[in-house]
Amino acid sequence: MKLKGLLTFILALFVITSSNVFAEKAKTLVFSAIPDQDETRLKERFGGMADYLSEKLEVPVKYIPVKSYAAVITAFRNNQVQLAWFGGLSGVQARLKVNGSQAIAQGVEDTKFRTYIIANYKTGLKKSDEFPKEIAGKTFTFGSKGSTSGRLMPQFYIEKAMKEDVNKVFKRVGFSGNHSKTIALVQTGAYEVGAVNYKVWEKELKEGKIDTSKVSVIWSTPPFQDYQWTIRGDADKVWGEGFTDKVKAALLDLKDKNLLDKFPRSAFIEAKNSDYQPILDTAKSIGIID
Repeated sequence: MKLKGLLTFILALFVITSSNVFAEKAKTLVFSAIPDQDETRLKERFGGMADYLSEKLEVPVKYIPVKSYAAVITAFRNNQVQLAWFGGLSGVQARLKVNGSQAIAQGVEDTKFRTYIIANYKTGLKKSDEFPKEIAGKTFTFGSKGSTSGRLMPQFYIEKAMKEDVNKVFKRVGFSGNHSKTIALVQTGAYEVGAVNYKVWEKELKEGKIDTSKVSVIWSTPPFQDYQWTIRGDADKVWGEGFTDKVKAALLDLKDKNLLDKFPRSAFIEAKNSDYQPILDTAKSIGIID
């Protein structure tokens, strides 16, 4: 009876241990992204990415949409998501809140990103290599308050050129929430001028969604660092040693043109936290980060 009891105990211990190992392996990697475009586009893009990562990583991967830039930073901080597609500014803010978090991949185009200043045709403003100081006194819309290309960098360059706060430069300042809405608001004349992510502009232009007789690009910022994938610093503790490197490798190995076009990016390349020091410095210089 003692031997039988011992065997039963060993069997139960094996079952429990095996179950724990299986549960650990089956733990879902949850990721999100800044809502820089409309929700339908984001679901198409990141639903495909979830399938790709799940296959490459051999763990369940789930994408959850959020309503704001602040919401994805909060979800990352609270460990509701462990991986995120951030903009330059939101990535910096998220990594400041979660020790050990790493930027691991960026689009080829993200090393030299740009913001377009766009204007409604009724303003009479035309494209120029020089900063268009004639935008002073107009109504102006940024994208999200937490956007790098939709707020941080255009605000920096506007204030640098005009030598005063944006709220004094413009008659009225607004925040559309995302780049697609910025284009729509300036095209309809709800705002006379706006700042938009150049990739969103070029994609929507190619798709015939922009009426260039009503809205056009009048200036482009110099290049800056922007979007990146950031993973929490405790990922290896949860999924095992080397998991962070495995996620990075999966992103760098992505060759599916259809999926890349949805970002749109030509490929992903390695990123590191130090790449975004200029973003942090800029955010501090205009008071977005203390």
